[in-house]
Amino acid sequence: MMKGYVHNNLPDKAIDLFNKIENPNDVNIILLFNSCAQLKTKEALDLVKKISKQIPKSFYSNSHLLTSLLDALMKCGDVAHAESLFYSSKEKVLPMYGAMMKGYVHNNLPDKAIDLFNKIENHDDVNIILLFNSCAQLKTKETLDLVKKISKQIPKSFYSNPHLLTSLLDALMKCGDVAHAESLFYSSKEKVLPMYGAMMKGINRLNIYDNVELILSQLFISF
Repeated sequence: MMKGYVHNNLPDKAIDLFNKIENPNDVNIILLFNSCAQLKTKEALDLVKKISKQIPKSFYSNSHLLTSLLDALMKCGDVAHAESLFYSSKEKVLPMYGAMMKGYVHNNLPDKAIDLFNKIENHDDVNIILLFNSCAQLKTKETLDLVKKISKQIPKSFYSNPHLLTSLLDALMKCGDVAHAESLFYSSKEKVLPMYGAMMKGINRLNIYDNVELILSQLFISF
């Protein structure tokens, strides 16, 4: 039921149900944290802190629980608490890095997201998407150089991920490299709607109206 409430964007109902459980297990607590992450309120943050103090210490060895706790703290705006928990954790898994990077992006702290990315040894596609999102927020020459560098290093298989391609196009456009973005866009065999959106949004921002018409013509041809 709790998972269903979270899935259907009914976090308050999930929290009400959690409060009726006498001895919640780690799955119940993960779903509670997910519910609070959806609400992003002070009350939700207070509940996250309260429950995180009450749960058995053994639960902190559960990487899924830690990731959901970090995500909830970040989305509720308590960056300092999340950082303290993250850096005190001995075994950090990739989803924990992802939760922190996503939280930094959410809280408009892209520099911190990039710094954390640089500490990851083996990046997955989620980490790379979040890096591109961070660079898109900064819109500087330095971040453009970083986007280009990472885009050359990632495995070719990652380019089949439309979410990654969209975030890369968005970063290139927001950092001002229209030519590179267009080259990547037109060379992509399978274009999804968000990719068109990233290109059109970037072109509109730069007032390159002829390019908008070209993108639109490609969109209508593909359908």
